[in-house]
Amino acid sequence: MKKFIYKIWMQASLILALLFMATACEDSFENGGFEINSPSNVISFNLKGTAGEIDQKTGKINVTMSYGSDITAVIPEIVLEAGSTSNLDLTTPINFTTPVKFRVINGNLYKDYTITVAVLSPIKSFKINGVPAVINDVSKTITMTLPENTNLTALKPVIELTDGVSISPTSGATVDFTNPVTFVVTSNGKSVNYTANVGVPVTGLVVAFLGTAATRAEITNMDEITASNWLFENFTGAKYMSFDSVLNGADLSDVDVIWWHFDSAANLPSVAYNPVVTTALKSFRTNKGNLLLTSFASQYVDALGIVPSGKGPNNVFGDFLPNGFVDGNSWGMSFVGHENHPIFEGLVTYETGKANLLQSGTFRLNHTAWWFLPEWGGYGNGEGWRNQTGGTNLASEAWDNALDGRVTIAEFPNTGTDKNVVVISMGAYDWYNEANSSGVPSQANEFIGNIKLMTQNSINYLAEN
Repeated sequence: MKKFIYKIWMQASLILALLFMATACEDSFENGGFEINSPSNVISFNLKGTAGEIDQKTGKINVTMSYGSDITAVIPEIVLEAGSTSNLDLTTPINFTTPVKFRVINGNLYKDYTITVAVLSPIKSFKINGVPAVINDVSKTITMTLPENTNLTALKPVIELTDGVSISPTSGATVDFTNPVTFVVTSNGKSVNYTANVGVPVTGLVVAFLGTAATRAEITNMDEITASNWLFENFTGAKYMSFDSVLNGADLSDVDVIWWHFDSAANLPSVAYNPVVTTALKSFRTNKGNLLLTSFASQYVDALGIVPSGKGPNNVFGDFLPNGFVDGNSWGMSFVGHENHPIFEGLVTYETGKANLLQSGTFRLNHTAWWFLPEWGGYGNGEGWRNQTGGTNLASEAWDNALDGRVTIAEFPNTGTDKNVVVISMGAYDWYNEANSSGVPSQANEFIGNIKLMTQNSINYLAEN
């Protein structure tokens, strides 16, 4: 009897051991197989003689190449842990202009890596009176706005260059920026021209930040706080204006542009629909006032009669805390066909007519209030939308070169009686990236400069047209 029991116990133990091994193998894949010191590590990564920085905790490999490097077709040199293999084809040149993902496998363990390659800009920085410029290496432009009343005729830019690069006019030289200035950048005997556009806000411009809070100090939404702080830091004529003050007859005669950035709720507040308020804002527009409506405020075009009744944004959505998410993709826009529109001047683009606004890996709530064209609303395409709304669709999602999919940025030009309105309505227009539901802070958005510059351009454009 004892032998029989012992035999059954041994069989059961063997079965449990096999089940444990199978479960362990399965778990290793379900959990990502991601161990910091796993036998599936990349030991070294080299691109044209430049070593990559490998973060074994995150799987990120960053490579910084010298100015002028061609990274469109390169075969990297990779050393893996003994016994490991990868799914990266090293027999064919790889295009590293966008991040490249691959997996390293060793037995039942694996590890995912992302290679990001950056080519140094010839111009590290360009400052005038301590103000940094936006440098666009694709369009070869240098753009900046200086404080009101700055004399543009005799300024001395301070320019920091990458090793081996020279520039003319040189750093510290006195330059007249009344008109665009050409800077010649030279490296290894080859020269390219960068065009510098230096401007100032419209003198005496008064911009009112419209909000539901009684005072600016009482704003609670972080996206609205961040946007308003930026406005007050950059426009000396900025002022705060509450909806209640408009309801109570606030004098709008000295205001050039009203900006309503509403991020708090998908539905607009009831005070915005009060007939006294809508009448005052319609009158403001008729009396040469301009409107900038961003995020959920884009819906206000319907209540103000800027579009025919029922022709406002037809696709409104987004998360609210504690929801939200992190996406592995950067979000951007296409403004192909409108590259020369003042709203997009100086933006950092990744190809002609395309710019990112929200970096991959940032926490996002995706607050969106745009027009969805192909199937909804009877628009069919961009032309149908323009005919039915009277607006001009300036931008869509990054993949949409024909601007026939979504209307993410639009303007409703001034007429004989009404002034301009600009609408920015996509989820990528995100001023503040909250911490996630676990309280982990979001990484910084490297494309926030595009959001700031596009907003500044929009305000100046509205004031001048």
